[in-house]
Amino acid sequence: MTEIDAKIDALVPAWLNLPDIAEKLDVEVTRVRQLVKEGQLIAVRRGENRVLQVPAAFIDGDKVVKGLAGTLTLLRDDGFSDEEMLEWLFTPDPTLPGTPAQALSENRGTEVKRRAQALAV
Repeated sequence: MTEIDAKIDALVPAWLNLPDIAEKLDVEVTRVRQLVKEGQLIAVRRGENRVLQVPAAFIDGDKVVKGLAGTLTLLRDDGFSDEEMLEWLFTPDPTLPGTPAQALSENRGTEVKRRAQALAV
């Protein structure tokens, strides 16, 4: 869980705090914290109160976006920090098109994972 800089904060269109995510997923807040601890979600401290928040794009209705956990694992294995992962996921890529986070939410995770694996080379 990291403090976020303004550049990356500006890339992410919307954020959710952990209780809101718990409500969407119909789980306890402790389960959301566990997902963060396990690396299935990225949470950063934002705002005046430095509240832990997760990009809203990581939640699809009542579940975590399909393919997100695997993509985060690949990026982490490539040596990416949480901030670097957020920057990569939310930076537009004209060849994708859109951002990797958008592609994941549109069920194009295979292409996103392929690109994440290529970063390791």
